Formats: sequence, C-alpha cells, structure tokens
Amino acid sequence: MVAAALRRLLPLIKVLHILDSLNRGGAETMELDLCRNAKANGLDLTFVATGGGDLEKEFRDSGADFIRLSRRLPIDLSLVSRLRRIIEEREIDVVHSHQPVEALHLYLATRGSGVKRVLTLHGVYAGTKNDLALKFVLPRMDARVVLGRHLPAWLAQEQSIDANLSFVVINNGVDSARLASTGRPLRTELGLAQDATLLGMVANFYADRRKDQLTVCKALPQLFARDAAAQFVFVGSSDGAPHLFDEVVDCCRQQCISDRVHFLGKRADIPDVLSSLDAFVLSSRWEGSPIAVMEAMMIGIPVVLSDIGPLKDVSSDGKYAVLFRSGDQQDLASKLIQLVKDAESRSRLAVLARQWAMSTFSIEAHIASLLKLYGSLVK
Repeated sequence: MVAAALRRLLPLIKVLHILDSLNRGGAETMELDLCRNAKANGLDLTFVATGGGDLEKEFRDSGADFIRLSRRLPIDLSLVSRLRRIIEEREIDVVHSHQPVEALHLYLATRGSGVKRVLTLHGVYAGTKNDLALKFVLPRMDARVVLGRHLPAWLAQEQSIDANLSFVVINNGVDSARLASTGRPLRTELGLAQDATLLGMVANFYADRRKDQLTVCKALPQLFARDAAAQFVFVGSSDGAPHLFDEVVDCCRQQCISDRVHFLGKRADIPDVLSSLDAFVLSSRWEGSPIAVMEAMMIGIPVVLSDIGPLKDVSSDGKYAVLFRSGDQQDLASKLIQLVKDAESRSRLAVLARQWAMSTFSIEAHIASLLKLYGSLVK
C-alpha cells in the first residue's frame, strides 16, 4: 500500500542491482525476495549477477530482468565495459551494489555519467581487497545504506570507515509469502519424538568467525542436563570454513553431546526447519541485519540473540528477543534454560516478535524505502 502511494507520486526510475554471488546467504535471499516483488511494487529493476550459485535458477525464474555476467579478475575492465553498455542501453538511473568490489565496478562503469550510485553495507567486509575497495568507493557513493542504526558505529570500529559520512537506514525486507511451511516436520526426519524440545541456528560457517557456533556448543551441556529431551540443529554451509566446522563438531564430541546436536548443512527448506523449532538461536560476533532472524520472527519462533549492536537493532534493543552477552556461554546457557522451561514466555515472545517483524521487515516496506531513496537522488 505504501509502495503503491509512492509509485503514484514518483517518476518511473530505472534501477540496476548487482551481486557477485548467488549462493544461499542473507544478502542473496533478500535480493531474491526483491526480484520476485519488484514489479508488483512499482520498482523497474534490472538484476545483474557476476557469479553463480545455488540460487541462480530461482533468480532466473523470479520475474525480474535477470542478466548473468562473470568477473574473472579482482578489477575486471571487460566487466566494467559490459556494465556500462547495459546501463546506457537500458537508460538506468540508479545503480545499487551490496559489496565493495561490486561497487567499485559500478563506479568505474558510471564515471562521467549522471547515474546515481548506492551501496548497501551489510556488515564488516573481511579481507584486504574488500577493505581497500570500500575505503575508495564509500565517499564516492551518492547514498550509503545501512541496515540499522548501530551499524555505522560498528563499521567505524571494526572496519575503520569514516564516521563523518552520512548514512540512510533501510531495514532488510522479507517476503512473508515465501515462509509457508510444506508441513515436513524436522523431528520426523531426525527420528525425534514429536514433543522433544528442538532449538536451532541457521548460519553458514565463516573463516573469520563472524558466526559463533562454538559458543552455542559450549552452552548446550547445561541445557541438556536440565532437559533430557532437548536437541539442537545447526543449518548452514561449512564450505568456506571446514576447519571451524571440524572444531565445532569436535567440541560436541568432547562434551559427549554429539548424539543430540545435528549438523544439517545447506538446506533449501529453511521455512520447514524454522517452523519445527521451539526457539531460534543466533550467536554472532558481528552482523549486518540477518535475514534468518527476521524469518524466524515472522514465522512466530522466539529468538535468542547475542547482544551486539546490529542484533539489538533487529530486536528493538531486546524488546522482541532474548539477548545474551556475546561469546558468553554461561549467560547463553542460563537464557536458554529459562526460555525452554517457560512455555508461556516463549509463546508471548513469539507473538510479539511476529507482529514486530511483519510490520518492520516486510518486503513491501523495504521496497517503499528504496523507492523513496531513489526518488530523492533522481530529481
């Protein structure tokens, strides 16, 4: 409804979005939801991918104008040339990137033109290549988007970005229609009793340890001692950090809880997984604005989050989630035990979180915010 009102007020703006990976991850999932809902909400979108991944077919079938390119070098001048041609032929008004290296290629492709440039910062970008690219492109963007009010200070601290730059806060968006469960219960798949307490974390394993699965494993023995039927599932790819995955698996083995902790790897049925949980846990050292948390909230699952700034944003400073001290296994164990034993509190928190997420993180609200931003740039 909001997007429709903006559509009547704003001129038609042609926008190009770009990603360098179509693997399952937060930014990719959000962009896929955007592609599926762009036309219905008045966004004239061309989507460019410079790399493939698990979600490529879904992007091709999304209904958006999809173009598949490839980047062969850290700075690929042939890619710059192809992007410039696409931008000119389609009369693009705004280009929007989500990674520093993507933003650098779009900057080079739009130099000397009147095309406006937008970069969304999803979190800290690891690696020298990303660090150098970010420091170069950030002051050269016409708009810098962050996914929560805590993120600029977090980036200034962790990535040494210029804290004096201006930022626009736009919440991530999730298509709630995508979250319908097929009804395949995870407990049945795992051979668990239907009344078993089941908790889980959906997050890939990363070499820079941004996701802190290890703290969860260290907290679980205390929970399991209080609830003899409790089980835990980890969902996410370990391809990028097999050594960290092995460390977490070994931690479970050493604590004699391997039979109650399940590593499910990459899954395409995240709504089914989340719908099976009694509580969702996300232990992180740093974040952007995790889609998995919003999905769990929208489905009506109570969430337990580490107390870093970006996760405070997602939970409205803990109003709609249980927060624990980041990296503190004792505090996490205590919060999990308290939540598991109090079914009434879990139910109340789930209802409030769902209401908050549906009103704050809908894909329609996200697109409306983008339309407003693009309209302010193209006058």
